[in-house]
Amino acid sequence: MEQLTINNIQIDIVRKDIKNIHLAVYPPTGRVRIAAPIKVNDDTIRLFAISKMAWIKRNQRKFESQDRTSSREYKQRESHYFLGKRYLLNIIEEDTTPKIFLRTKTYIDLYVRPGTSSIKRHKIITEWYREELKKLIPNIIEKWEKVLNVKVHNWRIKSMKTKWGSCNIDKKRILLNLELVKKPEQCLEYIIVHEMIHLIERHHNERFLYYIDTFLPSWKQLKTQLNKLPVSHAEWGY
Repeated sequence: MEQLTINNIQIDIVRKDIKNIHLAVYPPTGRVRIAAPIKVNDDTIRLFAISKMAWIKRNQRKFESQDRTSSREYKQRESHYFLGKRYLLNIIEEDTTPKIFLRTKTYIDLYVRPGTSSIKRHKIITEWYREELKKLIPNIIEKWEKVLNVKVHNWRIKSMKTKWGSCNIDKKRILLNLELVKKPEQCLEYIIVHEMIHLIERHHNERFLYYIDTFLPSWKQLKTQLNKLPVSHAEWGY
């Protein structure tokens, strides 16, 4: 990938079959990317980036101040998030099959065998997160297939370090970040709709914005909400 550095800020350059230059700063790390038409020369891109430095720095400062959860140790009364709500982990040691229950609006009860390691607890909770997310996705996709008049052939959940989601347009397959299970359901829906609109329009151009403005007018507020929520200690964004 092409890159340029201005004022100690590294900028990724992606050349596409588009008409205009597009600039984006991605949470949570403030990664900067410019999408430029194939025939635009390097000097034009550099001048464009320089003209946008104040905007880039302003948005990077927003992400620097964003709350982050520390690395999880899976110990008693540790904070964990599910669908945008904060819960306290309550570990119950019993000689039985591991299981998880949400109790009231306060606790995630984790039943594990005595002596279960933090690594194993992590695996149990991660698998629970995955299964819970799997329950939510099909209904959202089915709803929006009817609205957008598109068909998703396949979808997958993956722990990703760089994106909330992605869309393989040729295979009509959507990939969703497992971390979305920790965010409010309306944020998950926003990401799914975003990716499904790519089945109509490949690029983030005016046509794409027209569709998302038309079908999900609240997308900007949802994006802001998603980016303001605490993020994982790992570095990934959308």
